[in-house]
Amino acid sequence: MDAGRPQVYLVRHGATDWSVSGRHTGRTDLPLNDAGRSQADDVAHLLAGRSFALVLVSPLRRAQETCAAAGYLDRAITTADLREWDYGDYEGLTTAEIRRRVPGWTVWTGPIPGGERLEDVAERARRVIERALDAGGDVALFAHGHILRVLTACWCELPPREGRRFPLETATLSVLGWEHEHRGVRLWNRPSSRES
Repeated sequence: MDAGRPQVYLVRHGATDWSVSGRHTGRTDLPLNDAGRSQADDVAHLLAGRSFALVLVSPLRRAQETCAAAGYLDRAITTADLREWDYGDYEGLTTAEIRRRVPGWTVWTGPIPGGERLEDVAERARRVIERALDAGGDVALFAHGHILRVLTACWCELPPREGRRFPLETATLSVLGWEHEHRGVRLWNRPSSRES
């Protein structure tokens, strides 16, 4: 780890009924389900009361609830840049359902009719990274699977589509940091369960 450079703590929200069933949940504002609320409570254990120079959270309820359960909502700044990818016409569908219409489809290669382009998501992610780099200390981000995966690819100075290489489960902690002057991944996809 390179001393004096900020680390960025990524927290994906706890489970929702749609995340459990694999449905693309972009702008639909779902609450956490019972399991997700329990997971969100455990996120506080992962963060262990760590102090941050900046806490950013998506405006969507599932991220807000996770941030609150972890004990950071009172100091968090809500930003639309951390909203989940807008899946347009594919909102609420699983990948298998979409592939019946478009064989071989992935969110990383599109198309996403009526939704956001990958580059638009990456532009939002880069704005968040700039805020993190200017924060003057460690940063926590409470958000969603695909936006955090795109952000990770951008942090690592990879093409945004390489977010496909960073699978991310609900209510997990990941940490982006440094090795000397190079940005990289320090911890990935650590579950919130206290037993792990």
